[in-house]
Amino acid sequence: MIRTLLAAAALVAAVLTFARVQSLAVDAPSGHPAGAVTVPIQAQSNSGQVGVATLTSTSDNQTQVVIQLTGAAADSQEPAHIHVGTCAKLDPKPTYPLTTVVGGKSTTTVAVPLKSLMTGGYAINVHQSTANIGTYVACGNIPAAGQMAATPEPAST
Repeated sequence: MIRTLLAAAALVAAVLTFARVQSLAVDAPSGHPAGAVTVPIQAQSNSGQVGVATLTSTSDNQTQVVIQLTGAAADSQEPAHIHVGTCAKLDPKPTYPLTTVVGGKSTTTVAVPLKSLMTGGYAINVHQSTANIGTYVACGNIPAAGQMAATPEPAST
């Protein structure tokens, strides 16, 4: 009986954690961009690739970007960047290159403070391949500081 209750509690905790990660916007105190934000990533070009990017402020005032997508082939290698603009209207020139998304996953530390990215004027964009760089397969708008929840702990680099 206790095992059943523990298993049920673990399942509920997992579902609640997943729901929080998938939430689109949670109000955060203005002026508190330090910590971490979750950016929903939506499919483009009928790719079926969706997921999240987690942006975390590091102790040395940089930003760690972790992308996790579903719907990508296990052997896929898709370039990713932070661009000026929004998913609806991106500047085609990347502002910050990110590590190639391999099998739906990528982790990069960029030399820019998280608060500088949280202006509402940047987006994370994933391309189909280097050979087909003009085809966007997924994109997410990095919110302005007051639009997403922030967490207080910086990540180590």
